[in-house]
Amino acid sequence: MKHFAFTLVFALATAGMALANVVSGGPASEFMLKDTNGKTHRLSDFKGRFVVLEWFNQGCPFVQKHYESGNMQGLQRKYTDKGVVWLAISSTNPKSSDYRDAKAAQGVMKDWSMSPTALMLDEDGSVGRAWGARATPHMFVVSPEGKVIYAGAIDDKATWRKEDLRGARNYVAAALDEAMSGKPVATASTTAYGCSVKY
Repeated sequence: MKHFAFTLVFALATAGMALANVVSGGPASEFMLKDTNGKTHRLSDFKGRFVVLEWFNQGCPFVQKHYESGNMQGLQRKYTDKGVVWLAISSTNPKSSDYRDAKAAQGVMKDWSMSPTALMLDEDGSVGRAWGARATPHMFVVSPEGKVIYAGAIDDKATWRKEDLRGARNYVAAALDEAMSGKPVATASTTAYGCSVKY
């Protein structure tokens, strides 16, 4: 039953939804959100730097796979140390049981030793919808020039099992490594997997 439930949320997350669609190769849509400390961030504040957007929901088993293993935190630390801006975004509706307000979200960050530049709350879902975020985690990489150079899944193992991280191809890391080395991004778009965003 547990496996069936997780398979179901995966199917819902990847089904067609009435959302906008920010595509790789296109311009990054501007947004403004407050982080869990109440500080306002605009995407344009980070022009000239690589930016990763990570759609986040601590209640999602696919997200838990990457955090309970330390995989996501490791990526956050590795690339923020290189000057990359990493923005985790929660578009969870306040009426959802998965919703955490700013204070509770700070607790999650501490418990999981998260290392993004900021965790931001998109409570009305406007930013998630504008970007076409369909799943948690749904990942985007933005170039210093403000173009989306990667959009989609975090890796090529669309499961909730931590053991499947072994041997997985991480699309976000690959996109950053290639772009930061001046190379074209070989895989610029994939289908995001995970739990449906709780708009």
